[in-house]
Amino acid sequence: MERMDRTDRNEPASPAWELLLPAASAPARTRGRSLQAALREAVRSGRLAPGTRLPSSRDLAADLGVSRGLITEAYEQLTAEGYLRSGRGAGTWVGSAVRAARPQAQDLAPRSPGARADFVPGTPDLSLFPRSAWAATQRAVLAELPHQDLGYPDPRGLPRLRTALAELLARRRGVVADPERIVVVSGVAQATTLLGFALHARGVRAVGVEDPGSPQHDALYASAGVTAVPVPVDGEGIALEPLRASGVRAVVATPAHQFPTGIVYSARRRAELLDWARSVDGIVLEDDYDGDFRYDRAPVGALQGLDPDHVAYTGSVSKSLAPGLRLGWLLVPESWAEEIVERKRTMDLGHPALDQALFARFLERGDYDRQLRRCQRAYRERRDALTAALDEHFPGSRVSGIAAGLHVIATLPERYGPEDRFLTRVTAAGVAVRPLSAYAHPRPAQDEDDGPKRTQLVLGYAHVPPARIHEGVRLMAEAATG
Repeated sequence: MERMDRTDRNEPASPAWELLLPAASAPARTRGRSLQAALREAVRSGRLAPGTRLPSSRDLAADLGVSRGLITEAYEQLTAEGYLRSGRGAGTWVGSAVRAARPQAQDLAPRSPGARADFVPGTPDLSLFPRSAWAATQRAVLAELPHQDLGYPDPRGLPRLRTALAELLARRRGVVADPERIVVVSGVAQATTLLGFALHARGVRAVGVEDPGSPQHDALYASAGVTAVPVPVDGEGIALEPLRASGVRAVVATPAHQFPTGIVYSARRRAELLDWARSVDGIVLEDDYDGDFRYDRAPVGALQGLDPDHVAYTGSVSKSLAPGLRLGWLLVPESWAEEIVERKRTMDLGHPALDQALFARFLERGDYDRQLRRCQRAYRERRDALTAALDEHFPGSRVSGIAAGLHVIATLPERYGPEDRFLTRVTAAGVAVRPLSAYAHPRPAQDEDDGPKRTQLVLGYAHVPPARIHEGVRLMAEAATG
């Protein structure tokens, strides 16, 4: 590094000089720390390369117009940390231990692929988030929240929120909701992981999952050391004979609106599933991911209401408000409550208290019910728009599943097949879609049917305005027939 004791003060400053000048101009009380930070960053970033000799403390202090003591202290501190090295009579040098590059924050959040039309399921319309009502509620909560409520919360959640959730779930979903057995969680994903750890602690190493079903369950249970065992779904729900043959004692189910087939479990299958759970002393893990959104009649009540001792119930605001809130609930059987709560405690010491208090007030004042009604109107309109567009541009197609949720299953006429060619064409046209086959677990080759199959698509519509739905289906049809 060039010495900084230049006699010509009009000479251009060196890179290191420029880096340290702002720190040298800092207020006196913070100048020392600022100089240390600036010098440390110069080494980290590579502006001062390993092996570079630094000027003496006297020379650098004179160039920067600061006391020699500040420079000496900075050199000693960074030498102790390993950024610099020095020897008696040998000067001060940049050490060779530093290999860190300038950190850059990357965004790993799932994003839309930037398609001309996006029908990938699973996303609500985030523009429906009630910003004004949420902001007003937040201001009110900040004004009224007792200081002590900002401490570590009950790992189950604030009593105020658990009470409000119990009233909501009993009223809207028909669950047997004891506030003492509700755990506030960071979405259904954390609820699933908590249940996985609890299963593993009880010696359970396998859990049944619907096939086809949500692909997230496999990885979430695997993180807890539990293997997901696929169990086929038929027209009434999860198939009981394969479930019994699997040997599992726990199974994940979406009885109100199965994902992705869109069916609702029949009354007979619900009763059979609970009989199975009692016979094996097992548990059903009910994921009620979009149970509030039924458009042709009142939603079917939750399975948990029929047997709260053998069903763990979970849901979240991911479809009704926004997944970024990371806010959900888990209602567990009494015999599971203690270990679930302890696992929640050791996992994160409880959900953020301010978020809980905000959502509790949002529930108490009826704002959440209003939001559900708003979403239901919007999503029903978009489902109608999608079915109309399919009738117009894909005549002969069939939409299956109940009128509910945020997606439909569309089975296209054979003339639009085979499926791989159809997907290649629509993807090239900028239309993002997912086939039903993408949600099925791999099957042995001998179980596969080699006969012709009609293309079946899982089309999400909640996040797409009606006009874009019509345009997207038109683009898809043109690509398929072009």
